Amino acid sequence: MSGSGASLAVAEFLGYWQDEGERYARRGDYAWMASLVPGRRVLEIGCGPGFSTQALAARGLAVLVLDALPECLAATQARVASADVSLLSADLAALTDAQRGQIAAFAPDAVVCWLMGAPAEITGAQAADGAQAVIVYREKMHRLVAELAASLPSARALHFVDRTVIPWQAKDIGRDTLVGYHLGKTLRDLPFTAERRGALYRKLEDMAPHRGQHPALKGAVPALASLLAERKD
Repeated sequence: MSGSGASLAVAEFLGYWQDEGERYARRGDYAWMASLVPGRRVLEIGCGPGFSTQALAARGLAVLVLDALPECLAATQARVASADVSLLSADLAALTDAQRGQIAAFAPDAVVCWLMGAPAEITGAQAADGAQAVIVYREKMHRLVAELAASLPSARALHFVDRTVIPWQAKDIGRDTLVGYHLGKTLRDLPFTAERRGALYRKLEDMAPHRGQHPALKGAVPALASLLAERKD
């Protein structure tokens, strides 16, 4: 992709998340996510336009933000004026020894990865792929986040939040599914575990029910899926 094409894709990505972020912030969704994070020092993987960082900072937490897109870091810096928020331009899939050293020196209590996404030229998403490329990308990034957290002795908790669509009346069953998914993929063979009590859903109240859904998902609604994993003792 040409430089101008890449810039346009990033601008569209940021524009989308600017609109979404405002809705999430207005509903209190980011504040809810931040309320679930234990500890006082947080490594945030991916910041978008900065609403998530703003919610963490509002709790008085020290935050180190890692993002590969300078546009996201610039938007976050403009949104969050706090001496306790630091920014690190880095690609999670290609961290240098110096970047790993900076992260380790920050000594986070928790690592968070919320609503993982990226422009289409990074995820490989296409209109006709049924979001499969985005799913593969998210699984890869979640695993890298978990591996990074596992390498940090100070990190006692790992927090993921993503959007999903579920039959709301079956959300308790969904909690078991969410735990099983992350144990089998994201956390496999790593020193973190997750239990049902750490799996929560939050309905996205002002979003319409999913249309054209499979009969098995009748009554499904958009929701946030939160999983808090903890380091094994």
